[in-house]
Parts: sequence; structure tokens; C-alpha cells
Amino acid sequence: MARTRNSKSLSFISLNPSFFIHLFSLPPFNSLHNYSPRKNSRITQTSPFLSFCFISLLITLTFFAILLIPFTTFFQNPLLCTGTSSSSSPLFLASVFAAASSRSGSVQDEQITLSTGAMVPLPTHGMVGNFSEEEKEFWKQPDNQGYMPCLDFSLKYRKASAKISKEKRKFLVVVASGGLNQQRNQIVDAVVIARILEATLVVPVLQVNHIWGDDSEFSDIFDVEHFKKTLIADVRIVASLPSTHFVSKQTINRDLPFHVSPLWLRARFLKQLNQEGLLILKGLDSKLSKNLPPDLQKLKCKVAFHALRFATPIRELGYQIARRMWIEGPFVAIHLRLEKDVWIRTGCLTGLGRQYDSIISRERDSHPEYLTGKLNMTHAQRRLAGMCPLNASEMTRFLKGLGAPISARIYVAGGEPFGGTQAMQPLKDEFPNLLTKHTLARSGELTPYLEKSSTLAAIDYIVSLSSDVFINSHGGNMGRALEGYRAYVGHRKYIKPNKRMMLPFFEDSSVSEQEFKRIMKKLHRKSQGQPESRGKKIDRDVIAYPVPECMCKQ
Repeated sequence: MARTRNSKSLSFISLNPSFFIHLFSLPPFNSLHNYSPRKNSRITQTSPFLSFCFISLLITLTFFAILLIPFTTFFQNPLLCTGTSSSSSPLFLASVFAAASSRSGSVQDEQITLSTGAMVPLPTHGMVGNFSEEEKEFWKQPDNQGYMPCLDFSLKYRKASAKISKEKRKFLVVVASGGLNQQRNQIVDAVVIARILEATLVVPVLQVNHIWGDDSEFSDIFDVEHFKKTLIADVRIVASLPSTHFVSKQTINRDLPFHVSPLWLRARFLKQLNQEGLLILKGLDSKLSKNLPPDLQKLKCKVAFHALRFATPIRELGYQIARRMWIEGPFVAIHLRLEKDVWIRTGCLTGLGRQYDSIISRERDSHPEYLTGKLNMTHAQRRLAGMCPLNASEMTRFLKGLGAPISARIYVAGGEPFGGTQAMQPLKDEFPNLLTKHTLARSGELTPYLEKSSTLAAIDYIVSLSSDVFINSHGGNMGRALEGYRAYVGHRKYIKPNKRMMLPFFEDSSVSEQEFKRIMKKLHRKSQGQPESRGKKIDRDVIAYPVPECMCKQ
């Protein structure tokens, strides 16, 4: 339900002083100045005792009214914990966003709360119509076990915020590199590091992406004012570095080790920051520890799920395309990692034949630094170890094994596949309702963004977030980001292929189709997006596993 702007203001009445003058001129209040034993006794007079009672009652009621104002404000701004509010259910949030996303006004006049600040997906579909039991099982959403977003920061954190959010002497500049979701991770960490060092954060600089040639700035991708306003109580954020802090030779710190702790950051940079007033960091990807104090974990969730909202033009176009997909019924979104650079980096075969594999092999040999993972493994060993993305043929069989209906509408996220239409043909042959942002967009809608890979990735992100089922073919930053976001907005179905366990059955011709389906469903029964605790694993990020730090049971 859309709420008007006026409904977000405090519920109180502003009274003109003349109101009180008029009030005291009426009985029984006028007796306070009219009463005198010398007055004409024929004039009807009110007892001074009665007047005193009325005045006392008025003062008492006024006092209680003033006391109630903070509580009214609290219930209108449920920022701390939505787990106790029924208005923050995923369906309600979706309806709020459906109305809000169509507005292009500034966020400066809006109050940022957990229900309005998040980028919320369109609701999942109910199973209405003629669905077989297998189809119902495929579209069925996991049990969220009552978990809801709950960012209840400690009293110590909130007390420290008063000073940190007003810092004007120390500044942190962060240069974020990589693709869209890699940059998102670094921006999240930048806010946390600014909080740890009690510094003002300059809006992060996005490094020009040399692989995709995208020179987008922060304001081209994200809603800057929303970003600043959402975090106003946590970290002071400014658009640019003040001229007083420019130096002729700026030292850029690039060589941070992995998994650094708050203690390490303070020991390494606090003295420099206090002396120079400026710290520049570059190459933050995966450098901050995943195991942080609870308040900093909550801050990461606040940044990732609330502050980093896409810019209005991207958000509006993304939701227009999502609605075109959503209006026809339930749909699957799959993130196929079939781009040329993915095949080069993973050291895997494309599945498209010798001609395409030789192209990848030549480029890999000329740039051995691109290859990630173990170098002494054969192509077959890499594939069976789960280090390769599923190609279109493997994804097709996987979908059929999970019970996806042939009529299922499938949204394919990702860049241009290496091999073009040939790379996608096996999937298209079995699932003809295959769609992308390019096929869903109307004439000219994507034209301004065709050279902007980050914007195109953002559109994929928005549509995938609204899908009933999301399947990620090969890890990656987008997959992890959507895993956490889909959990945070209600634990929407998210399937991670267990490649190590399932690929041997792809090669076994003795396994019947019915048995193959049974095996696929059994292998993935416990990995469909149901609540999963982050635990203390060193590689588990809270923005991929928001339970329990950022979500609590209702």
C-alpha cells in the first residue's frame, strides 16, 4: 500500500498561541483573573477551587501528551528491528516498493526505515491453476522459519554514533574495482572500515573496468542521497574530499592482507589517519574479515540491503522489465557464467567443440595470470571438482532433474555467452520460453546502457531478485549477493548446484531418467534457500548468510 508523504510526518497538531489566550478567556478559566470579593455579587462566579482543578487537569493532560510523542515517533520509524512488526512482511514490503518504485522523486524528504529503505522484489506467485505435484514442488518456496530482518544495534554502538557521525577531521577514500557486485562488496567494507577508524567516508571512487570498458561513477549506478541518508547515524559520508585535505603526493595503500580484523586496521592506519587526516585504500576485495563484532555485521547488512539502492533510472527500468516477466506467472532466473573471460579464468572447456576451446586455450596461455585456482589440474579434474560453470547442456539436464516444467519461463542473467546462440541452443531446445533483458526490453530502452556493463548487471540483479526460483551456475559475487538478499527479503527459493556430487551422475548412462530426477532432488533438498546460519566459517560473509546477526525469529 502506498503511503502519502504526509503520513510519514509526526502526528501532532501545531497550535497558535492565540488559541490559549482565547481558551483562558472562557469559563471556568476566566475566573482566575475575574474573581474578586469586591465584584458585584449578582454576577455568576466560578469557585477558584474549581478553576484550580481545571488548570491542574489541563497541565496533567499536556504533560502526558508530550510523553507520548517519542513513542509515536518510534512506531512510525521502526528502524531498529522489523522482526516485531507485521508490517514488514515480504508481501507488504513488495507492495510498498511496487508503489514507491514508480516514483522518481528525491529521497531527501522521505524517512528511511527498514520497510521503505530496502530494494524489495515483487512477490512470489501462489500455486493457482493446473499444476502437477512435481511442478508444485519445483515452485514451492522454502520455510523461512519466521526469520525477519532485525538490525538492533547495541547501546554502546548507538552512543558512539553521536561522535562518529559528526567527524570532520579524518577522511577515508576508497577505490573500488571489478564488476558491479565486486564493487558492491568493497563499498560495504569501506563503510565498515570508516566506522572502525571513526573517519568520514568520501563517496567511493569506482575504478574504470578495463575488461568491460565501463567508466560509470558511483552516482551513475547508486542512489547517492539515499546512501548518505540511510547511513547518517552510522558514518558521516561526503560527496568529495574537502580542499583542506588535498596533498601533493597521496599515498595509496594497496597491500592489505586477507581477513584483516578491526584491531589490525586500527593498529595499522589510525596513527596515520590522525596525523594526516587522510587515508586512501585500494584493492579491498575480500580483505576485511568475515568474522566481525555483531554491530559491524549488522552495519554490513544495513549497507548491502538498505543503503546501496540502485539509481532511480536503473531501478525503474529494472522493475519494468521484471514486471513484464512476472505478470505472466512464476519464472526461474538462472545466472549462466558463459562469458569468454569466465572460461579463460576457470581453465575449463566450453563444451562447444575444439574450435572454441582452442581460442580460449590460446588466450589463457598468453595471459597465465588470469587463471585462478590450482594450476596442476586437468580440465576433467577441474570440472568434477566443481570448479567449472555449468554449460547450457548441463543446466538443461539439471533443470529437468529438479522437475522444472518444459513450459517454465526462464530469465537468463549474465553477459553475452561465448559462442553466441550456439552456446544457448541446448537450453533453448528444451525450454523454449527463454528470455533475457534484451528480449524483454522495448525499443530504445537499453540503448543508453549498451556500453555500461554495470547497469546491465544491475538490471539482471533486479529481475533475478524478483524471480520465484533463482539458480546460480557457478558461484561468483552476483550469486552470493542474491543468495543473501533473497534470504533477507523472506528466504525466496535459491538453488545452488552441488556440482561435485551431481556431475558423476551426468556421465553415468546406466542411470535412468526417473532415477536421475530422484538423485537431483535428494542432493538439493537442503539447499533451496531455507534459513542457514552463517556460523564461524572464515569464507561465509554475513551479506550472503544474514542469519543470525541480521535476522531474528518473529
